[in-house]
Amino acid sequence: MKIENNILKHYLRNVYFITGTAYAGKSTMVKMLAERYDMVFCGENYYIPVSDTVATPDVQPDLCYRKNLTDWKDFVTRSPEEYERWIYNSGKEGAEFEVAELISVSKNRKVIADTSIPISMLKEISDYHHVAVMLSPQSMSVERFFDRSDPEKRFILNVIESCENSEAVMDNYKRGLARINSQKHYDAYAKSGFFTVVREDNGKDTREEVCDALARHFGLMK
Repeated sequence: MKIENNILKHYLRNVYFITGTAYAGKSTMVKMLAERYDMVFCGENYYIPVSDTVATPDVQPDLCYRKNLTDWKDFVTRSPEEYERWIYNSGKEGAEFEVAELISVSKNRKVIADTSIPISMLKEISDYHHVAVMLSPQSMSVERFFDRSDPEKRFILNVIESCENSEAVMDNYKRGLARINSQKHYDAYAKSGFFTVVREDNGKDTREEVCDALARHFGLMK
C-alpha cells in the first residue's frame, strides 16, 4: 500500500522536525522546545523500540543489523565507507516507522522530533515552517561526538575502549563519523531550502537564543 504525500502531510500537520549533522544541538533543542511548549518529545532514535520488534531482514536489513549483533566490536570496526552507507540507509528504512509513530502521537498535541528522515522525504511530507536544519562544523561533529553523557554514546565509547588497539579503532570510527558529516552531506542540508541554524565553535552558550529562533520559525511563540 502506498499513501500519497498530501495525505501524510495532513496527518503530520502537528509535527515539527529537526534534522542535521552530529553535535549541532538537535537533541538539546528538541528537549527544550518540548518542555517550553508542552509538546510530545520524540528524541533521537525514538522509533527504535518499535523497529527492533517489527523490522525484518528481508525488508529492513540495515535496521536489523544492530539488533542481531553478537559482538559490538564488529559495529565499531566496520570500514568508514560501510558505516556511512549504513547510517543513511538506516534513515531511509526508519522513515516509515517514524511517520507511523508520529501520526499516532500527534493527533491531539504538537510533536517535536529529532529525525533521521532524509531531506528529500521531508520536502514531500512536510513544509518550510515545520522543518529546521541544525549544522555544526565537521571538526565539532567528529572530535566532540563522545563529549555527551547519553547512554548510547557512552556504550559505543566503552566498546571502542575495550578493543585491542583501541586507538586505531577510535581513529577508524572517527573516519566514519567524518564521512557521515562530510562536506557533501553538510552541503545537502545547507542547500535544502529549509530554515538552518549553524552552531559556531566559540564556546558561548546560545541555547536560549537558538531555542527562541526555532520557536519563531515554527510559529510556536504566541
